[in-house]
Amino acid sequence: MNKNILHVVNIYFVLPYFIGDQFKYFKEKGYNMNVVCSPSEYLSDYAQKQGFEYLESPVNRNISISQDFVSIRNICKFVKKQKIDIVVGHTPKGGLLAMIAGWLMRVPIRIYVRHGLVYETSKGLKRFILMSVDRLTSFCSTKVVCVSPSVLRKSIEDHLAPAKKQMIWHKGTCNGIDTLNHFNPAVIVPARLTGLKARYGIGEDDFVIGYSGRLVRDKGIIELVRAFDKLQLADNCKLLLVGMFEKRDALPEDIQERILNDSRIIYTGFINGGMEYFYSMMDIYVLASYREGFPTGVLEAQAMEKPVITTRVTGCCDSIIDGRTGFFVNNTAEDIVEKIDKIRLDKAIDGCEGRKWVIENFDSRLVWKEIEKLYV
Repeated sequence: MNKNILHVVNIYFVLPYFIGDQFKYFKEKGYNMNVVCSPSEYLSDYAQKQGFEYLESPVNRNISISQDFVSIRNICKFVKKQKIDIVVGHTPKGGLLAMIAGWLMRVPIRIYVRHGLVYETSKGLKRFILMSVDRLTSFCSTKVVCVSPSVLRKSIEDHLAPAKKQMIWHKGTCNGIDTLNHFNPAVIVPARLTGLKARYGIGEDDFVIGYSGRLVRDKGIIELVRAFDKLQLADNCKLLLVGMFEKRDALPEDIQERILNDSRIIYTGFINGGMEYFYSMMDIYVLASYREGFPTGVLEAQAMEKPVITTRVTGCCDSIIDGRTGFFVNNTAEDIVEKIDKIRLDKAIDGCEGRKWVIENFDSRLVWKEIEKLYV
């Protein structure tokens, strides 16, 4: 009998990153794929493309006892309707609702994917609550998958779950990187790339510093913008920010205004696919994050042969080879500028080595084989 798998996430745009072509891979192996996530205008088309059934139910990041109760009830009904055998919960809230519903419905395999440690940048009562929620989620699961070695080490140190209950898939990540058909410089169509550069006003002589993801404080966007300010004398430098602003952990108004009004800063907003072309427009990728689970963008950029600058925090510390595929930095504008110039002026990093490292350690097919071991 075919097994029925349910993934629970908070919002649509994480599906291509957290699962992506996993849907097709496991469907071809006889599994039936299902999703619960918050309503989205993009969900129907993506479900048809990837071949999964879905339920739209609010999975909000903020705690709302009444709304969360409704969502747990909806997930339970969907589990019963689809005869779910395996439930996989992603992110703190998606994981919490999925594991509680799976536990209530006695789903035999309940996998909580710990994408990071959200409490790392919190203090006091908030930190205690966030850690307690994670421990409850872990308790309701049958297995906890940490997305990086450093998240696994920290999870064990902080007693979020027994060590024997926790693991990582291969070398890390929850899905791996499609280094063959997607994040591969060889598949880029030159005419399309040229058109995108013209659309965003990027010239052939421009040196593009790039970032992809949520535009929030925790991602080090303030430090990145201030570092860019210190490159004013480099007239051909541009900053490409691929992502969207968020109210939670929002950037200061002056930083948001700079991003929206500076002609040298390119703000794209939400991009629904085609990220490989945006990496192709970058000369260097910067993630000055304060905390991560495992930064997918860092791996994607390396797969596209781009040098990377990132911080030595949880998650990020596992994502590059310092001095070979990129550089670690402190969360200061001065250090970011120093490392940018080391790559921009001294040509200190060969992007080809980063691609080779990602292929050998984080290709999606390697990760999917590890995932399947928990499904049987």
